[in-house]
Amino acid sequence: MPTLSAAHLLPIAMLIGSNVFMTFAWYGHLSYKSTAIWLAILASWMIALPEYMLAVPANRIGSAVYSAAELKTMQEVITLCVFAGFSVFWLKEQLTWNHAIGFALIAAGAFFIFHAKA
Repeated sequence: MPTLSAAHLLPIAMLIGSNVFMTFAWYGHLSYKSTAIWLAILASWMIALPEYMLAVPANRIGSAVYSAAELKTMQEVITLCVFAGFSVFWLKEQLTWNHAIGFALIAAGAFFIFHAKA
């Protein structure tokens, strides 16, 4: 079993944090549709700054141990997981079997991306 270093784990933690910020930046305003669009844009940009402050170093640190394709795949899987929770808990939307099947297919794609190294 390979040893996991900070270079393996830190990018994952940082990508989770960046995805929480970005999900709120992109979709958080949907709970406040009566707010002026320019305020939603301004708030989104303010939320996106810390997202970039996590995502850019996460990819830089992660590139020491992961390929670009692996980093992007992690980003997408994390995005789906964060968004699924956000949809249910913030937007009060239900996830359906169609969502679960779609997410499973993406997870299968992630398996093949990481399995290519083995």
